[in-house]
Amino acid sequence: MVEIELDGKKVEVPPGSMVMHAAEKAGTYIPHFCYHKKLSIAANCRMCLVDVEKAPKPMPACATPVTQGMIVRTKSDKAIKAQQSVMEFLLINHPLDCPICDQGGECQLQDLAVGYGGSGSRYEEEKRVVFHKDVGPLISMEEMSRCIHCTRCVRFGQEVAGVMELGMSHRGEHAEIETFLGDTVDSELSGNMIDICPVGALTSKPFRYSARTWELSRRKSVSPHDSTGANLIVQVKNHKVMRVVPLENEAVNECWIADRDRFSYEAVNSEERLTSPMLKQDGEWKTVDWQTALEYVANGLRQVKTEHGAGAIGLLASPHSTLEELVLAGALVRGLGSQNIDARLRHADFSNTAPAGAARWLGMPVAALSSLQRVLVIGSNLRKDHPLFAQRIRQAQRKGAQVNVLNVVAQDWAMPVKNTVLADSSTWVAALAGIAVAIGAETGVAAPVGGHATDAHRAVAKSLLGGEHKAILLGNAAAHHAKASSLLALANWIGQQTGATVGYLTEAANTVGAQLVKAMPGEGGLNAAQMLVGALKAAILLNTEPAEDTAVGAQGLASADMVVTLSPFRTNLDVSDVLLPIAPFTETSGSFVNAEGRLQGFHAVVRPLGDTRPAWKVLRVLGNLLELPGFDADSSQAVLASALPGVANGSVVDATRLSNASSAAIDTAPAEVAPCVASIYQLDGLVRRSTALQLTADARAAQAVEGAAA
Repeated sequence: MVEIELDGKKVEVPPGSMVMHAAEKAGTYIPHFCYHKKLSIAANCRMCLVDVEKAPKPMPACATPVTQGMIVRTKSDKAIKAQQSVMEFLLINHPLDCPICDQGGECQLQDLAVGYGGSGSRYEEEKRVVFHKDVGPLISMEEMSRCIHCTRCVRFGQEVAGVMELGMSHRGEHAEIETFLGDTVDSELSGNMIDICPVGALTSKPFRYSARTWELSRRKSVSPHDSTGANLIVQVKNHKVMRVVPLENEAVNECWIADRDRFSYEAVNSEERLTSPMLKQDGEWKTVDWQTALEYVANGLRQVKTEHGAGAIGLLASPHSTLEELVLAGALVRGLGSQNIDARLRHADFSNTAPAGAARWLGMPVAALSSLQRVLVIGSNLRKDHPLFAQRIRQAQRKGAQVNVLNVVAQDWAMPVKNTVLADSSTWVAALAGIAVAIGAETGVAAPVGGHATDAHRAVAKSLLGGEHKAILLGNAAAHHAKASSLLALANWIGQQTGATVGYLTEAANTVGAQLVKAMPGEGGLNAAQMLVGALKAAILLNTEPAEDTAVGAQGLASADMVVTLSPFRTNLDVSDVLLPIAPFTETSGSFVNAEGRLQGFHAVVRPLGDTRPAWKVLRVLGNLLELPGFDADSSQAVLASALPGVANGSVVDATRLSNASSAAIDTAPAEVAPCVASIYQLDGLVRRSTALQLTADARAAQAVEGAAA
């Protein structure tokens, strides 16, 4: 450790640290704009100038390495005058539009101008004006005259998102941040540029001019989309969600969130919201009260049970539902005597289940992705399926990690990929067997199945046999593959031979949680695919839109006597008989278990819209009407305590309940169906209804592919 004196206090920091790091450790604030703890050091704003003893001039704290015995003063006249001079230069061309600026009230420049700016400007010449730019539906660059050229957004693109979409052109007073060639900013992490911009140059286009920051109340929440479980701060005005920004959690999402976490809130305010229960009578939808709707459902379930037996009743639950909703959904179905419940909506191989009471999971902590040295990703469009996991693996690659891929086509992951094995999804098991054979040839251990090793297979094998921290990660397409069991068995063998951990990236916010609370068929029960091909007479759809969320579609539900949809939106109108309006994540309390098995709870941030009710309450009342036991919980916390006793909020569930072990036989014959995988902005009902997200390049590309397929 190196000891320095900072404003009279002794501070110890590791060698190679900068003065800024020492100040952070000592709790001393040094004004800055370009410095950000997650980005490289640029030292171009000069706001952090400090007085270093024996240095002939003030030094930038962010770029001055500490040395033993160094004496630094951050509040001396020399330092203060230097900072004031820099502030004067920064404000020379800055427009005086704080009253109408969207950043007003949370602006670093505004805050520091109060402390270090003058009461007037000595600059009387005309201020420069920078022409506005259109960079897509998410980020507004309408007021680029405010830019102070800190280059945070440029460095974020290069270093975190992996795509340099913004850059600086020209020099001096003529410098501009732009995309060049009129391109749009299309990164799936682009919204973070809004957060890290210290002025009002980059702002949120959907939020723009809708509220002032001091009018907003802030509440913690958790993202309901992918399996990262990103921590959020939801900002609310007049019981309406106005904006979503990241809540820093180093173990989960660091200080970033993906664009779908940030902008999907538009859906909760959309015109597609269902606000009252509805019944279909003679082909017409009629609005009814809750009592009528729930009694209709209860009577219908009793009638189906009497006429066709309990086995004709089934429930399809979205893995984006909360743990509490899934617990009560399972209790409802099983209370009626059926074992037909499933949250594995896009799966094709339903035999690939964890040992009883356990769940398939990431196989390692989320934070450990950043320190991997070797990784093999099987069947995932990593960058789009799991943007924040991809970001962590990108950081590992920047430190020298080798990334290997088995997939159908080569995709741009915004990071160098060491080796790529391309194979049709039907032959992935054979391709993985080729890698296993190559590893066997290197280690002298016979592979579990025969296969042919190509040069590409041998290159992957050689990579996996090097390094220390290694992982084999199975993506959404591997989890939904018709030979998912064989892929996992082979991955486990490769992991044993190379010392790599094996894990699933897992698709949804509660994919792991759904397994833990047994939201899957019991003995003799029907799986999701069997329920969807006409095996049910009464179907309950919890947060599920079969046409979008399943591999099979909704056609098989036409033969059911009653289909009940519990959704925040008017959906499934062609197949449903009852629509029950349930609360999205912003209007209910609940919890999710992310890919690493971390339980994260959240509370409602706004009151339910119209007659909307939290789904756990709807299911509880339905259980009461059916006179089923175990439906007496008076809060979502009570439901959770009964399902996962002893697991504290924010902690990881017991290791014995997380397992990727498999004893399945390996079948290298080609699979008959391609895996069903959702594109980045079709993953769930919320992102599908976010106007801004559906205008992005990723959404348009997915729509073009679907149109071509149709």
